[in-house]
Amino acid sequence: MINIHKKTLQDLEFETVLQHVSKYCITNLGKKEALLISPLNSKGVLVKSLDQVNEFLASFENENRIPNHGFEEITEALKFLAIENTFLEIESFKKIAALSEISNTLIKFFSKFKLYYPTLNSDANQIELTTQIIESINAVINRFGEVKDEASDALFSIRKSMNALNGKINSSFVSALNSCHSQDYLDEIRESVVENKRVLAVKAMYRRKVKGAILGSSKTGSIVYIEPEATIRYHRELNNLEYEEKEEVTKILKNLTNFIREFTPLLYLYQEFLTQMDLVYSKAKYAQSINGILPKISENRYLYLKEAIHPILYLSNKLKGEETYPQTIEISNDSRIIVISGPNAGGKSITLKTVGLLQIMLQSGLLVPVHERSEMCLFNRIISDIGDNQSIENHLSTYSYRLKQMNYFLKKCNDKTLFLIDEFGTGSDPELGGALAETFLEVFYEREAFGLITTHYSNLKLLANELPFMKNANMMFDNKSLEPLYKLVLGEAGSSFTFEVAQKNGIPYSLINRSKKKIESGKVRFDKTIAKLQKERFKLEKTERSLKINEQKKIEEADKLELKNNKVQLKLESYQELYDSNQRLIYLGKKINDISEKYFDNKAKKELISEFLRIIEMENSKRKKVPKKQKQAQKKKEKRIEEEVTVEIKKIRVKKQEKKKKEALKPAKPKPILKVGDRVRLLEGKAVGSIDTIEKNKAIVNYGMFTTNVSMDQLELVEAK
Repeated sequence: MINIHKKTLQDLEFETVLQHVSKYCITNLGKKEALLISPLNSKGVLVKSLDQVNEFLASFENENRIPNHGFEEITEALKFLAIENTFLEIESFKKIAALSEISNTLIKFFSKFKLYYPTLNSDANQIELTTQIIESINAVINRFGEVKDEASDALFSIRKSMNALNGKINSSFVSALNSCHSQDYLDEIRESVVENKRVLAVKAMYRRKVKGAILGSSKTGSIVYIEPEATIRYHRELNNLEYEEKEEVTKILKNLTNFIREFTPLLYLYQEFLTQMDLVYSKAKYAQSINGILPKISENRYLYLKEAIHPILYLSNKLKGEETYPQTIEISNDSRIIVISGPNAGGKSITLKTVGLLQIMLQSGLLVPVHERSEMCLFNRIISDIGDNQSIENHLSTYSYRLKQMNYFLKKCNDKTLFLIDEFGTGSDPELGGALAETFLEVFYEREAFGLITTHYSNLKLLANELPFMKNANMMFDNKSLEPLYKLVLGEAGSSFTFEVAQKNGIPYSLINRSKKKIESGKVRFDKTIAKLQKERFKLEKTERSLKINEQKKIEEADKLELKNNKVQLKLESYQELYDSNQRLIYLGKKINDISEKYFDNKAKKELISEFLRIIEMENSKRKKVPKKQKQAQKKKEKRIEEEVTVEIKKIRVKKQEKKKKEALKPAKPKPILKVGDRVRLLEGKAVGSIDTIEKNKAIVNYGMFTTNVSMDQLELVEAK
């Protein structure tokens, strides 16, 4: 049974997360449901909920995007359907038809792409797929929201008669209009509309001349509006037909309502299904905004949050353009309780809240902003004591309230609990409060509860160092700039840097020294030792980073040297082969030359041929018969080496070309203005002289032994006067 206290949700600002989620809902019902999200009791339901959100999140990036799920609420219509002898308005039928259409589309979609969305399909697959609702409504109501003429034979007949009467009314009115106009009884406007009826605009003096019913007059009284006698009779008939039409429409809507009433349970399911889709969609959109993922859910008691980010802080910083620092923390059976220490404003409370909020989010079916290698387990209870909870209503001080909280912790804490306590032990005398806090912590430890606490108390840091399954952690602090680094380090306690921070904030050094004398020297030394250890760790981390960079550079250089060595070796082998081949050819050439001279002297062909055959046999005996496959392999090897060399040469050429381009893009240095007395030399020369005179872009340069007349463009400045 999952039990997370309401106060814990308040402490961790879970309500703010729900408000962010609700903003992504596109329906009112979805927004209401989003604000009611709470930790789920069943692990099976929770895993299913997380999988659904994960699948919806994946749909934003794949080609099979989930269709629109937006709908208008039909809650009121469903209430009417529950009451006998009532009928729905046309607008309600339109909403029901749209709801059914969207539900059917989604059910078909998830069935088609069940390999992509297996969990979403498992819910959709349970709902009946029917087109009867849509077809029955579409048969009666058109797209303009009117009952169709074909909805019943009676309605068709009534509307046909009405159309005929409207024709007669128009023709009789036009006849009366023309007659009165010819006798000059009408005003310039000729006609108007009163009570939705066409009337004649008769001059007041001729009102007795025109037969009909007076329906009004103008403001000045100069015009009287008269309905012609001929149209009055037709209007009476039309009014009767309109009444019959209204009755028939009501009868049709009642019949349609009775038909739809049978599908009331299904319509409830449709609305619930689409509301759930909207909720899953909003969770997925929120996960996208905070880079949330689904971490591995561990069956064991193990919590490993890698690069975890506080989602509320992340979104806030994102708007301001500020950085949010991720934290990595591990809680397991070997380190059940983490005691976080360090300076104020260093990020201790945020780290504590990050762990608690992400745990609640996960157990409420929300994805969390952590690295994909993170692992989380589920807790039956999460309890917290964060912030100053002074109770004015109950006249409780901070410490009294905290003691009340500790009493609650003692009752509820067990091996399936995660507890979070900020500034543990504060609110009372440091010695007494620290001792009591230490006792509480020992009890939580004995009950094998998982927990995180933040503290400045040295005795709690020492306890974490002594107990095997408790671990110290600290928020890093730059001892030079005295600025927090917002980085959590597990394994050692952190100094509060009380005096260092005070000094940075302008507190006189003499007062700080006086303060140091007022406290026990052992405590100062302990805090100093912790601070020194933190400084050493900081230096070691910097050295480690530097060594890693150097190691990487050396590996890269070694790879380059090996490549160059291979190339040189390849060239040496090829040169050696070439040399051996040339030596062999020179030897054969000498042999053939000797045989040629002999043949030139004695013309003995047989001797010549036998000598040639002997040389050929000797050469063939030196050659080994290489298999065809080996020859092919050798050729492939040679070709591969040749290709590698070609690629390297191309890379070098590209680098040279890029370097030339960069140099060409660099703006040319402005040429200095030469003056009389400046020491100069020719652009391609070495001798340095001084300018005696300048005239018409030419300068007389004195080299000591001689002078010369040179164009200014050919000179470059060596030293200004």
